[in-house]
Amino acid sequence: MKKYIKDFEIVYNTRLNEEYYLLKLFSEDDLPGIFPAQFVELRIDCSPATFLRRPISIHDVNYEKNTITLLVRIAGEGTAKLSEIKAGEMLNMVYPLGNSYTMPDDDNILLVGGGCGVAPLLYTAKYFMQFGFTPSLLLGYRDKESILREDKFAKYGNVFYTTEDGSYGEKGNVLDHSLLKDNAKQFSKIYACGPEPMLKAIGEFTVKNDIECEVSLENLMACGIGACLCCVQNTNEGHKCVCTEGPVFNAKDIIW
Repeated sequence: MKKYIKDFEIVYNTRLNEEYYLLKLFSEDDLPGIFPAQFVELRIDCSPATFLRRPISIHDVNYEKNTITLLVRIAGEGTAKLSEIKAGEMLNMVYPLGNSYTMPDDDNILLVGGGCGVAPLLYTAKYFMQFGFTPSLLLGYRDKESILREDKFAKYGNVFYTTEDGSYGEKGNVLDHSLLKDNAKQFSKIYACGPEPMLKAIGEFTVKNDIECEVSLENLMACGIGACLCCVQNTNEGHKCVCTEGPVFNAKDIIW
């Protein structure tokens, strides 16, 4: 797939909570086809100490308005500096990068996200719905105050929540939810994104229960084009670059 390096104009930068903010970016050119779980690499000019671009999942796309929305977690100096960017400023982006989730065969699908892994699932659900599928979504957070964009996710599927403290939805992590604990067999396929411990647990669970599962990995990615090799993942077919041969893999293929 062809990649582009473009300057985007910031439409808005909205702080959601202490950790997360939302960037909407506008392109003067028509956007290319973008698929679920693909990501971008941002050049952070406002942070001189940030030498490498930062990989960010694509949260939403609006082709009519030529906008891409990114849900960003402050994880270090680069993303902290980026959180200060103002509407009207320009941001350089390499996109779209990586492979994508594959299309489902039926409606019995579940999207599972934890932490910043919820970011690509909004566009995934929206994309699948455009093709007639209505997914269920299971999203895990620390507590009620950590929940992100609840109203937006509700537009594109049936949404269920877990919180570690039980303040919203069911208490525990995503694997503790009754959707998986008691009714996992109702799903023909699961799509997951989140921290490695969660993905490992989901992967082992789906293999054990003979459920097809695709995981979008969050390995450290510096270049986005397979040159630096810092994102390499061990699989049943050898070592693969997550940024070019992923981020999506069949859970059965991953050696955790």
